[in-house]
Amino acid sequence: MEPTGFWADLPPADREAVAHAATRRSYRRGETVCREGDHTHVVLVLLAGHVRIVHGAPDGREVVIGVRGAGEVVGELAAIDAQPRSATVEALEDLDVLEIPGDRFASLCRARSRLSWALLVVLSTRLRSVGRQWLDLSGGAAARRVAAQLMQLAVQHGVPRGEDIRITVPATQAELAMTAAISRESWARATRELRRLGVISTGRRQVTIHRLAELRRLAS
Repeated sequence: MEPTGFWADLPPADREAVAHAATRRSYRRGETVCREGDHTHVVLVLLAGHVRIVHGAPDGREVVIGVRGAGEVVGELAAIDAQPRSATVEALEDLDVLEIPGDRFASLCRARSRLSWALLVVLSTRLRSVGRQWLDLSGGAAARRVAAQLMQLAVQHGVPRGEDIRITVPATQAELAMTAAISRESWARATRELRRLGVISTGRRQVTIHRLAELRRLAS
């Protein structure tokens, strides 16, 4: 998949400057890229592959709060506030990434207005997403978590069928809802809405994704 989003929006000169300041690295599927609470301040640009963003709940559960793919930036707040990581980032498949020290990335943003604007668009989009979640905690957050969960399952278990992706679901609805930290009713309501929109269709222990790009957008 060609990179989109943040990376695709940068002019060639800014991409070159970021690449020059970065170290190119690979991660294997299942590896932890960074862990919640770590004091690392590296910004990552995903060139290939998907990661999941996981937050540790107070009761010990891991809650998937998002999925990021090629072209997206991860850990950008490290370049802004130098605070500990707010979530864990795990590779859902083999990754190709650019890693930029936070201070270098911040310097590039100060020197290059187009780079700063591209980052501002990312932050604005994510802030709006958080705002929607606060406005509709039972619906918006559940829909995003279910979309992120289905994206994760698509990467790990999906089998292409033409333009669709078919997933044999390795858990019950109740188990999936628990993993997403929502009620079974909220999980069912979110999948029902995804079916209504034509994003997915479902069967017994099976989900078919018809509009992967839309599902990814909902998961971000």
